[in-house]
Amino acid sequence: MNQESNEKLELAAKFVNSTAAPIFLTGKAGTGKTTFLRELAVKTHKNYVVVAPTGIAALQAKGVTIHSQFLLPLGSFLPVKEPEGNYTDQYGFYTQHTLGRRHPLNKIRKSVLRSIDLLVVDEVSMLRADILDAIDYRMKSVKGNFNQPFGGVQVLLIGDLYQLPPIVKDHEMAILGRFYSSMHFFEAKALNQSGLVYLELDKIFRQRDEVFINLLNHLRDNQLDAEDVRLLNKHFRTQEEIKEEKDCITITTHNYKADQI
Repeated sequence: MNQESNEKLELAAKFVNSTAAPIFLTGKAGTGKTTFLRELAVKTHKNYVVVAPTGIAALQAKGVTIHSQFLLPLGSFLPVKEPEGNYTDQYGFYTQHTLGRRHPLNKIRKSVLRSIDLLVVDEVSMLRADILDAIDYRMKSVKGNFNQPFGGVQVLLIGDLYQLPPIVKDHEMAILGRFYSSMHFFEAKALNQSGLVYLELDKIFRQRDEVFINLLNHLRDNQLDAEDVRLLNKHFRTQEEIKEEKDCITITTHNYKADQI
């Protein structure tokens, strides 16, 4: 990476080390988000853990899943103290009340969370607002500090909102819609008072081909023009031509298609 890249990442490290504010570190693919995360251990004096919404994302980030670290039940979290029965008779919802009584943290997880100053969440585009509020309640309980978001622990949220969105079913949104205008992480009640420090890494370093970078950016922004289409069509191959290609990587949308291949 060049000097401009390092300056951006050093600025992000300074925000982590010198503030307690929640931080949203974002940027396009190839701008250095993963590099920053992997070098965090030598850039910060703070004790931290890394979590992610899914197993694949957690493996990539060398962390653990949110549900595993915080022992969250499957379902939707309602950010209230009362039992969920006050809001719905549907299965799959829980509140602060049920989280504390029916799903307590074990000693190991309590010990880990009590020791940290910084919580890092990777692939935050997939993180639902209600799950972030569940994390907030867990951290407040563990730290014994209900006056500050996340019990006084700083959160570093890393991801790209142009990538995978949070998944919420219609019947869940019918209930969650009473508390959230959308399910994106930044709608979490925990962030209402604190706000977010927004840091964007805006230069792509993974890819050097300027024509390809421009094409990717146009696709990302849904602004493809005729020249972009022409460039893509140059690489089109028929099914017969594909058979003659060597060392091809096939990208599919579903597991069953990958299994068939």
